[in-house]
Amino acid sequence: MDLISRQRRYEMDGEFEIKKAYASILESDFERAIDWFERAVRLDPDNAAYHYKLSVTYARSNKLARAIEHARSAMKLEPGNDAYKFHADALEAKQLLQDAEKQINGKTEPHLAVEMLKKAILLDPLLIEAFLLLAVAYGELDEFGFALQSAKNAVKLDPQHAEANRLVEEFKYKLKRYLRS
Repeated sequence: MDLISRQRRYEMDGEFEIKKAYASILESDFERAIDWFERAVRLDPDNAAYHYKLSVTYARSNKLARAIEHARSAMKLEPGNDAYKFHADALEAKQLLQDAEKQINGKTEPHLAVEMLKKAILLDPLLIEAFLLLAVAYGELDEFGFALQSAKNAVKLDPQHAEANRLVEEFKYKLKRYLRS
């Protein structure tokens, strides 16, 4: 294969775009990196690694919906890849956490928030924020035993977490008061 043929092949498979994306990341130009990763995906849409890299960059840019979309594409293209599954699950858990937070802050559907957070924890059992928010959601429902357990689960993940420890004490107190009445 001559030099021109190799160069054309190189330019057609997305590797050039991937290198440009990484160069953009090194320059802290994440929007430009996204553009380059998107070009690579367009050139080679069946390349799971390209979708994964694009997903990671979208996630770093707080574009969660797009990050999830490309994480799922990577998983579909390589269903046996545990790293892709872990990444997609973590992103979906983060999305559920954000959606549940809206439910709680809007004081609309705390029961729905509880279900979202349980699913988030199944997807990412190390997402301490989900345990903390679950404790708060249970507290909103006056289910202080479940709130206490959720806060304790957060403490198990990080024994020094100030908010988790504060919630444990708060829900211990509220549970005792509730049981006395």
